Amino acid sequence: MTAFWTSLIFVVLAEMGDKTQLLAMAFACRFRWQTVMWGVFVATAANHLLAAAFGNYLAVTVSMDYIKTAAAASFIIFGIWTIRGDTLHGEDKRFSFSPFWTVTTAFFIAEMGDKTQLATIALAVKYNSVLRVWIGTTLGMLVSNAAGIFAGAVMGKSVREGFIKWFAALTFIAFGVFGLYETLPENSRYHIIGGVFLLVMISYWVLYRNRAKTGKAPLCGEEKFRD
Repeated sequence: MTAFWTSLIFVVLAEMGDKTQLLAMAFACRFRWQTVMWGVFVATAANHLLAAAFGNYLAVTVSMDYIKTAAAASFIIFGIWTIRGDTLHGEDKRFSFSPFWTVTTAFFIAEMGDKTQLATIALAVKYNSVLRVWIGTTLGMLVSNAAGIFAGAVMGKSVREGFIKWFAALTFIAFGVFGLYETLPENSRYHIIGGVFLLVMISYWVLYRNRAKTGKAPLCGEEKFRD
């Protein structure tokens, strides 16, 4: 059950403010929330099944020493990615199928190469489990996007940068640092972990040095709901 709960919690955290959560919120302004959630579920189930299967394949074909080190490093990258945040670039207007297939197609494509898909691969590698990681990450996406839809469509607000994003980022980074500590040779642990800390500080400085201190506009405007 560790693989399931870890996968669920990590994806909930990773999805907060992520591009795909913003996409679900934008679709909730145009379509019924039930339609959006079903589209998110189908797209995520298909996408994360492929990701978990690929991670499991890597776990049995590549040396575990390399796998564990790469997985730990990837979590640190996800943490920095979470600090950076995401924005939409018209993904919610790219397709014009029926509402369900518009959401499903756009969400599936947006999730390709996204942080949560890569996290699913890393989790499947770490725990060498397809089913538990797949179920955990899929449920995590549903929980996170349901929260986003409620915030965006019901309350008329976007997900704000703040405590949740930083908690998620630091959780990823701590998980990655702990993984590196376990897998790296003892004589190089502290040098590399110190380098990671320096990298995180530099990333923070680069990302926030010239950032405008303006709030996010609501995702929901004058769009009307469609079935």
